Amino acid sequence: MTFKRSVTIGAAALLVIGGLGVLAACAMAGSNKSSNTHVPEPAKPVDLDRYLGQWYEFARYENRFERGCEAVTANYAKRDDGLISVINSCRSGGVNGAFRSSEGKAKVLPDSSNAKLKVSFFGPFYVGDYWVLDHADDYTWSIVGEPGGRYLWILTREAKLSAEQRTALIERARKLGYDVTLLRETLH
Repeated sequence: MTFKRSVTIGAAALLVIGGLGVLAACAMAGSNKSSNTHVPEPAKPVDLDRYLGQWYEFARYENRFERGCEAVTANYAKRDDGLISVINSCRSGGVNGAFRSSEGKAKVLPDSSNAKLKVSFFGPFYVGDYWVLDHADDYTWSIVGEPGGRYLWILTREAKLSAEQRTALIERARKLGYDVTLLRETLH
């Protein structure tokens, strides 16, 4: 009996260790290799009423959940429960590709001047950090990241930008500490 119990405990321990190994491998495989190790605090407060509405993704650090996406947009709206509705959409494989969208919700973190939010696309689990690191005073552009420095988005109110606008936004991201050579411009 003692031998059988030891084997059972040993097998359970191996199963747990193996499961933890698989989880660690998945976490590493899912993490973005690009990183800003010194992500700054958001530069200024966010007026949510002015921030809401449709944004076009000008550029991003590539990530697994947007792989193959072009014509990316994000739509934000206030909900009756005080949260923010998030609808992200794109065209898969090109600007004329199949339409994809995902719906989620966001909540503003306390004491963040509305510049730090937690986002959920999976029920009650708020796991995604959404930091508005910088934005235009007139809310025509926004630079969004998260504290780990793995993700970066540059959002604009217009789908197409002039060369001067593109250069200026990339330079702002560089000044925030991001490796702008890793930016991928989004087609619209």
